[in-house]
Amino acid sequence: MNTEFRDNAGKTRIQYLWDQTLVPERVNAMLPDGYEEFAKAAAPPEGFKTGVEFSAYRINAAIESSMPGQIVPSVDTSGHGTAVAGIAAGGGNLLSGQYQGVAPGSELLIVKMGNPAPDSFPKTTELMRALTYAVKKAVELGKPLAVNLSFGNTYGSHDGTSLVERFLDNVAEIGRTVICVGSGNEGAAGGHSAGSFGMNAGAQDTRRIELNVDRYQLAFGVQLWKDYSDQFRIELISPGGESIIIEDTQTGGRSYVLENTQLLLYVGEPSPYSVKQEFYFDFLPVSSYINQGVWSFILSPVRTVTGVYDFYLPSSSALNAGTRFFTPTPEKTLTIPSTASKVITVGAYNASFESYADFSGRGYPLQSVSAERPLVREVKPDIAAPGTNIATIGPNNSLVQVSGTSFATPFTAGSAALLMEWGIVRGNDPFLYGEKVKAYFRRGASFIRGENIYPNDKVGYGALCLADSLPE
Repeated sequence: MNTEFRDNAGKTRIQYLWDQTLVPERVNAMLPDGYEEFAKAAAPPEGFKTGVEFSAYRINAAIESSMPGQIVPSVDTSGHGTAVAGIAAGGGNLLSGQYQGVAPGSELLIVKMGNPAPDSFPKTTELMRALTYAVKKAVELGKPLAVNLSFGNTYGSHDGTSLVERFLDNVAEIGRTVICVGSGNEGAAGGHSAGSFGMNAGAQDTRRIELNVDRYQLAFGVQLWKDYSDQFRIELISPGGESIIIEDTQTGGRSYVLENTQLLLYVGEPSPYSVKQEFYFDFLPVSSYINQGVWSFILSPVRTVTGVYDFYLPSSSALNAGTRFFTPTPEKTLTIPSTASKVITVGAYNASFESYADFSGRGYPLQSVSAERPLVREVKPDIAAPGTNIATIGPNNSLVQVSGTSFATPFTAGSAALLMEWGIVRGNDPFLYGEKVKAYFRRGASFIRGENIYPNDKVGYGALCLADSLPE
């Protein structure tokens, strides 16, 4: 029970904790003697079917107990969530108060997301349940809510039309809510390659996209997204020269074997919410590993209108270091769901050098240009915050240094909480939530060294500055 999340009296500041990974029966079975009031009390939150919800009352009972892990058996095994929460809301109780979070007096609502079911999207369902719970709970308590979401993946067309992106846009309008999402760490990872053909391009105007597969690479997938109005002929060539031809009119799934690699191919159709078409290439080893070397995708236009295409690999943390595109496109490397329109998308910069952190996910390509100025709706991230060598809480109350947009996001979420406290709690502006907070952050942003045009696709409107974001 980390002291950083307690008040001056030693009581928890966590009002509710929902651990989606726990099983109620197991939690009830491990309850120690003397705590009969909690017998058979472990259950999911009302309206949900999985996990266990713990109230502040039970957490405080655990703090006072000699066996806290049997009363509240929720553990942050990776340390990621604790490190993020420490930046956003650490109370400064360790190291004689030398380090303190952005909003050290805030009340906390914590959700530990569960693991996705087999063959489901990566934690999409768990994330949507977590947000539904958080917003519902905030409305019940009658309190404003600043959500920190240091989570993302690369699966999707990155245009705001996926289920989780549209869900975030909808949930952001419930209650008095601000959702802050990290832009991801794929900016320099080589996991995105994009390009375009001119209108009515000829068959001779081909594009060759080369993918290097590192040795000992296990299974992974490659996504290709294009507008459904465009028609491409696709040839996939293995390192040894074997190839297959794919026509985009042949929708559905099929299987191929190239050398010692099995290819499961899915050709999709547009959905009720998207005009994009997906090609998904699932690379599976026939024996131990995917064939090492250069795999080539040859795109030949059949009919082009927009002509734009995007290739995506999984997040770099899931791949071997050398598995990447030879000619990557760093733009449009935001992870999903930071691509949602009504969230505050947070990139990272190096506060020591006052410069953009090259790992930070970049925003939408600035193709919608009017008089050489990007249209605002096409710009992400919204803001940048410190994201390199950040001191925060580690295992056993230690101090660690971390880097990534996961750790830039809580600077913004904590600042949003303080801004909403000033406006809503203190009565200065009862409508200071949602897009209004984003607007204030944009207006108060500071310029970052080396960035001459704002907004841009690396740092948005500039560096987060809470002091200058407060209205005069």
